[in-house]
Amino acid sequence: MCDLKTCGDDNAAHPAPKASLEERRQFLKGMLVLPLAVVLADPLLAQAAGERMQAVTLALETGQQVAAHVALPEGEGPFPAVVLIHEWWGLNDQIKAVAADLAAQGFIALAVDLYGGGVADTREGAMALKNAVDSAQASATLTGWIDWLQQHPECNGKVGTLGWCFGGGWSLDASLATPVDATIIYYGNVERTPEQLAALNSPVQGHFGTLDKSIDEAMVGGFERAMAAAGKTDLQVHWYVADHAFANPTGARYDADDAALAWSRSVAFLHQHLGG
Repeated sequence: MCDLKTCGDDNAAHPAPKASLEERRQFLKGMLVLPLAVVLADPLLAQAAGERMQAVTLALETGQQVAAHVALPEGEGPFPAVVLIHEWWGLNDQIKAVAADLAAQGFIALAVDLYGGGVADTREGAMALKNAVDSAQASATLTGWIDWLQQHPECNGKVGTLGWCFGGGWSLDASLATPVDATIIYYGNVERTPEQLAALNSPVQGHFGTLDKSIDEAMVGGFERAMAAAGKTDLQVHWYVADHAFANPTGARYDADDAALAWSRSVAFLHQHLGG
């Protein structure tokens, strides 16, 4: 696993691109659209992008209030929708910036919060937040937000899930808990049995690194076999010569080329299965 400053002793295979001073000024004024990789690599730009989202709350059947941030596309709907599920760091500016980018591409983007407002910037803090998550509560939260999106007046009724690492596993689990129309997993735990996968109704796309020591080829291969045994054939698995968290520009294992390729595949997959 990686922290916000490093992901081992190796340097980034392909450093994140940087915005010029003038580009930063224009972006902050809302007068320029920058590539997602450039925004994510700059904390100020990521924060600015995230601030364009709207905070929303939802009351679950248990009575508990849960929070998220939503970004709506410009123009007239209806639009497809995507639930974004954060890494073990929590719902930070990086995830909000990705959601803002999806909204600019025609999706209602909802970045959920499974930590009740908690955000970590150290491995120890992230581990504590992750370990404190109640699985039943997290599942109810995701199910509730998916239902909220499906009934949103601007939504076309189609919803996908997208998550990274901790959120990648939850992207899959959310799709097992309630019907969705597309599921995307970035290097998340996919160790599931055919019996568990029987509830899956959506096509799945996965992005994994061949250098990943935890979400490795043995685990992903087992997932592919379990999907086949469950009769789930609509599966895309993409491998990159990269390590865990290769799509996170705040870590030293970030690979700009692989991250860009994975993101283009993700957006195309969402358009294919959700419309928009």
